[in-house]
Amino acid sequence: MSMVKESIDVDVPVRRAYNQWTQFEEFPSFMEGVEDVRQLDDQHCHWRTKVAGVQREFDTEIVDQLPDERISWRTVGGDAKQKGVVTFQPLDETHTRVSLAMDFEPEGMVEKAGAKTGLLDLRIRGDLRRFKGFIEERGQESGEWRGRITPGQADAETPRSGKWEPPVAG
Repeated sequence: MSMVKESIDVDVPVRRAYNQWTQFEEFPSFMEGVEDVRQLDDQHCHWRTKVAGVQREFDTEIVDQLPDERISWRTVGGDAKQKGVVTFQPLDETHTRVSLAMDFEPEGMVEKAGAKTGLLDLRIRGDLRRFKGFIEERGQESGEWRGRITPGQADAETPRSGKWEPPVAG
């Protein structure tokens, strides 16, 4: 597996940065190569990506989610093998450090070459810069999900069928 680690400081409070990151279906707005993310339920997403002409589809499962602190995930099926964590560190009341660490298994010559030359690091750095612009320019998050998922919970539960609907605030 190859490891990528990148961080960026965003000029928004930790709650706003975290809330926006939980809106997985918005990822194509700032992640290069991500064509579609469909949230299946509160723990599972289906991804479609296209990088260097190679299209992949895969499913991810959130294994640990603590509001305003971290979200960790792993792939559970499909064309990609990865796991990672994104953390949110308040720097002060209006600034947050977003850090992403990801392990992935490169497949094929293009991905293996990209991993060796640091191209994936550059892509992740670019995605974080685009996230910074996305959340800072919006002025507010497009939604939020503040539920808690604990390690082991993902193993004990199976995905729900049907379309995922976000919880109603109240």
